[in-house]
Amino acid sequence: MSEHSEKIIILDFGSQTTQLIARRIREQKVYSEIHPYNLSLDRLQAMQPSGIVLSGGPASVYDHDAPISDPGLFELGIPVLGICYGAQLMMQQLGGRVEKAEHREFGKAELDILYTGGIFAGMETAPAKYQVWMSHGDRVEEAAPGFVATATSGHSPFAALRHESKPFVAVQFHPEVAHTLIGTDVLRNFIFGLCNCHPEWTMHSFIDTTIKKIQAKVGGGQVICALSGGVDSSVTAALVHRAIGDQLTCIYVNNGLMRTGETESVLRFFRQKTHLRVIDVDATTYFLERLKGVVDPEEKRKRIGYGFIEIFEKEARELGAVKYLAQGTLYPDVIESVVFHGKAPIKSHHNVGGLPERMQLDLIEPLRELFKDEVRELGLELGLPEEAIFRQPFPGPGLGIRIMGEVSAERLFILRQADVIVLEEMKNSGWYRKVWQSFAVLLPIQTVGVMGDGRTYENVIALRCVDSRDAMTADWSRLPYDLLGRISNRIINEVRGVNRVVYDISSKPPSTIEWE
Repeated sequence: MSEHSEKIIILDFGSQTTQLIARRIREQKVYSEIHPYNLSLDRLQAMQPSGIVLSGGPASVYDHDAPISDPGLFELGIPVLGICYGAQLMMQQLGGRVEKAEHREFGKAELDILYTGGIFAGMETAPAKYQVWMSHGDRVEEAAPGFVATATSGHSPFAALRHESKPFVAVQFHPEVAHTLIGTDVLRNFIFGLCNCHPEWTMHSFIDTTIKKIQAKVGGGQVICALSGGVDSSVTAALVHRAIGDQLTCIYVNNGLMRTGETESVLRFFRQKTHLRVIDVDATTYFLERLKGVVDPEEKRKRIGYGFIEIFEKEARELGAVKYLAQGTLYPDVIESVVFHGKAPIKSHHNVGGLPERMQLDLIEPLRELFKDEVRELGLELGLPEEAIFRQPFPGPGLGIRIMGEVSAERLFILRQADVIVLEEMKNSGWYRKVWQSFAVLLPIQTVGVMGDGRTYENVIALRCVDSRDAMTADWSRLPYDLLGRISNRIINEVRGVNRVVYDISSKPPSTIEWE
């Protein structure tokens, strides 16, 4: 994936916050990417990283099936930062000792810094105490040869360590989370102090390098772009169009799973406000037939993904000699669709895990390395209007994954009406731009209610509103009660077939943002 001159490679041991490490490094304008912990030494070396980060993870390094990276990475002469599990693995592989801690540390802890160089450059030693975030049940009991403690905490005599002659550092806390108040400083000291990187990863530089890559790959060939009207596909289309101009044809597929008025709005926007050539295809009947009787979320996503590809290939044949399909796959889509340590993926994204192996079109995915907020920044850099960039994310499978259970025309009708009310009230109240996403979900259950002195037995709508920066983690939005009340009252009064509205107060993790 990576062709960047300077990069930090993160080896993932299964931490829920690995993606945050990548985000925090990129915030410093240095490129970073995540790979599985068992990445081969040859591949790692070929990437020529400026630094390596070993992430946290749920395992214990002394477990018989613990995830272990190749210890040869310590022979490459590349700076290494171990975080939590990664720190303990570094110690164990280099000759230290890790054991189950008598007192586990979870949550906020106070750090006493003993050494103010390296990753703690610019900070003060005790008596100054720094708030950090811990999450571990093991601890380093004996440092590996050549290592010394650089910080302690209440229950960790080796809360941070450094090698006295090699560029290896380890921290028991998590510098990537917001609760670690010195986290950005620690990462910045590692990136610029130990790895000697330069802050050159910007959207301007990304546009230049990506346009050259697209032009080199496509040559004089024809490209079609899957255009949904969402941020990702809009930015993809704008970027590819800048690279190859009229060699690009955009295809908008109405899969019958769009929100009320969405299709008309998208087509009007692109035909009036951009120079893109757009073909629209009404495939409502086609997709509803494919989804008939399907209740499993993974099967839904894959059928929708396969359906899109079949339509794109058909349209490509009608256009003539089209060899390439551009689509808005993002880095979180790629990460969540990967199998980790033998476990199932979190979900197959319709444009990653849902693609048939024998697809006839060659993919162009220029956003595959980017997080959502980077895509928005890229869109503005490309000159797209704010109305296209700051729309809330809408999933490729559309309302198909916001209807729990079987998708039907009748259930889509109910959800669309509820969704209109949610968006209207969020926009009228000024909360639409304050949250990451706000939408309605139709549940596969019915509950007893009373309307007009009569018993009802009807559907339940769940409201999902979350705050996030990049969709990798999210927290439920603390909307005003009055706003929640208005949304609930309107849905129950205006949408026939609904007699109950509930509010989802789950964070990600452990829940995902979408319900399927």
